Amino acid sequence: MCILSVFYFTFVYHFCLESKFHPMLITSTANKFLKRKNTINLNGRLIDLSKPVVMGILNVTPDSFFDGGKYKTVKKVVRRAEEILEQGATIIDIGAVSTKPGSEGISTKDEIERLLPAVAAVRKEFPQAFISIDTYRSWVALKVIEDCGPCIVNDVSGGNFDPHMFDTIGKLGVPYILMHMLGTPLKMQDNPVYEDIIRDISLFFTDRVKQLNKAGVKDVIIDPGFGFGKTLAQNYELLNRLDSFKVFQLPVMVGVSRKSMINQLLGIKPEEALNGTSVINALALMGGADLLRVHDVREAVEAVRIMNMVRSTSE
Repeated sequence: MCILSVFYFTFVYHFCLESKFHPMLITSTANKFLKRKNTINLNGRLIDLSKPVVMGILNVTPDSFFDGGKYKTVKKVVRRAEEILEQGATIIDIGAVSTKPGSEGISTKDEIERLLPAVAAVRKEFPQAFISIDTYRSWVALKVIEDCGPCIVNDVSGGNFDPHMFDTIGKLGVPYILMHMLGTPLKMQDNPVYEDIIRDISLFFTDRVKQLNKAGVKDVIIDPGFGFGKTLAQNYELLNRLDSFKVFQLPVMVGVSRKSMINQLLGIKPEEALNGTSVINALALMGGADLLRVHDVREAVEAVRIMNMVRSTSE
């Protein structure tokens, strides 16, 4: 960020802290005075974020909360990747470790054995596709990118689980998704407490973005981490105040697809949560989300198209 941007961020941020000002969802004029970074560079190719885009989820895990075990073979992985692209997603996010509440993780060896063949197969079949790898291990990121080519790194720990992650990303020269999580997947839902959820997450982002800049990372996307160390009420407060993160002038990703913040509230199962997901995705877009990470790509793309149409009427 330029000096003026840093000054502006510091002023607004401290104003919010001192005054306890709580920005609310949807400020139609916000984009006119907060100019955010609207492209990310992946190996010389720009991903345009001037309008929201969709990231499709491809889990090669046996135990993810919604689609665990569905993509066990290379053939099924490739078919799912094809489906994601056909339905209009810009990015394919491939993950090999479940981070659902209560999960204990797996070894680095097991993660590599799951992730590497999946990424290699997708890269071979769709060489022009933008791929994100969902990992919190720097060595895994390094190995996959060395073998398969540049990928976005989507780190649910925000660098908390691997002290070498930021330096590795800086050396690799790839975009990084910085997500906030309170605690670890195993215990993150055991009574998470915040003094002020927006302020606390903003302090986290402020510290980590500075570290990433120091490590030479050029492209950062921030993700407030819905469902990762947040109660039901905290998740909805976060959604209602999502536009607070515009002050960072960085792309914002939202991942709420079929999560417990929907299922718990409505008394349904993940398999029944498509409608609730679509509603929250629409609210997130109104609050300034630039990327939607989803299982159901077609529906999310439709939400983006509708939101783009609404916004075009006020231009």
